Amino acid sequence: MNTTDLIIIGAGPGGYRAAELAAEKGLKVVIFEAASVGGTCLNEGCIPTKCYARNAEAVSLMREAETFGISHDGFRFQLEKAKERKDAVLQQLRTGIETLLSHPNITLVRAEARFLDARTVEARPVCCDAIAAKETYTAPHIIVATGSVPKTLRLKEPADGLFLDSRDLLQLDRLPASLCIVGAGVIGMEFASIFNAFGTKVTVVEFLKECLPALDSDIAKRLRKVLEKRGVEFNLQCAVTAIRQKDAAKEVCFTDKKGRELTVEAEQVLMAVGRAPRVFDHFRHAGFDYDERTGIHVDDHFQTTIPGIYAIGDVNGRQMLAHAAEAQAKAVVEHIVKQDGAVANAHHQLSTVPAAIFTSPEAACVGKSEDQLKLEITAYECRKAFYRANGKALAMNETEGMVKLLSEPEAGRILGCHVFGAHAADLVQEASVLISMQATVDQLQHIVHIHPTLSEILLAAAEA
Repeated sequence: MNTTDLIIIGAGPGGYRAAELAAEKGLKVVIFEAASVGGTCLNEGCIPTKCYARNAEAVSLMREAETFGISHDGFRFQLEKAKERKDAVLQQLRTGIETLLSHPNITLVRAEARFLDARTVEARPVCCDAIAAKETYTAPHIIVATGSVPKTLRLKEPADGLFLDSRDLLQLDRLPASLCIVGAGVIGMEFASIFNAFGTKVTVVEFLKECLPALDSDIAKRLRKVLEKRGVEFNLQCAVTAIRQKDAAKEVCFTDKKGRELTVEAEQVLMAVGRAPRVFDHFRHAGFDYDERTGIHVDDHFQTTIPGIYAIGDVNGRQMLAHAAEAQAKAVVEHIVKQDGAVANAHHQLSTVPAAIFTSPEAACVGKSEDQLKLEITAYECRKAFYRANGKALAMNETEGMVKLLSEPEAGRILGCHVFGAHAADLVQEASVLISMQATVDQLQHIVHIHPTLSEILLAAAEA
């Protein structure tokens, strides 16, 4: 039996961040990872898709080179070369995480961890020479950070092997001539934007009435309209019923809101209907509450129903964002070492988590949306400013976009910020700081912004 201060199951953003912070505070940490370090974000999510988003941006700039006075005789995009660059970036970042986990207080165990009871886990090696078979470890504190897995639809007919998930799509060596994306959430919209730029004919089928349902509907509609102008075809309020092989292509069958049965043929089909918490049967041996749909149940300290066992990141189903997992890791480590003031501050910060969708242009948000405020019957003021009136946006030829700022009607405290346009994530980050500090629109109006920058659009919204 190996005894330590803290066991962490999973070396994704939440897991490796928790290990780093705990080790710095003097705790002895054992962290388990059966696959590559870095988790979903690094290996099959945030980073590889951002690599491809950068490729898509480069391709788009080449297509509009004449606008910038650059003449060329044409170019050819090679997916295999883009994949090589993406894989090199991932390996570099994995190496960095492995270096971080080489801290003297951290032991990285390359094995699957299985609960034997609430304080003991057993290491199951993933290959014959990984570690001695079935070693056991015990600790007073355990953090579960097992991440999430892609969801799939329950179709009327078996569709095994007829569609790809995001992991599969990122491993393609050849660009498909056509791609049907089932789902218009963050994953679906990012891939729609990327593969449309690459030259693939993209069709999206979505069950809801608008793409990106978690986003402010005004922003989501603008983003969809831009992609439609670029050739992406959307079928909204449509329910997919089957995916079939049809000659060399796949056929996606769906029913629209009027009950009509329609089909789309494509070389490849991407299933992008979200992600589910990654839970295991052996969790029952630990005794905490969980289910497959919502993940592990936790309190405000991210502690499960068993004291001393915590769950952070995608597996607790609260916010499936890498930066949220890292913030939760910090809160948990501070709770373990009982830094009460820091814990209180951490909970305040976790109430305001920004998010971004890296389409082209980007979309990003923080705080309340106008849709939420209407549902809550909360009084608010809405201010808008547009990219087309900003000098830097004009110079960049990035005039498509808008900033939407929501605030209390009298006190002026900022409640939310939603942006669609170039570098939307950067603009929302400034708004996130202001909301975290409970700043007002008046205070924003008095902050001097560099000219010319896109950040002036946020200032213009405050002054609207």
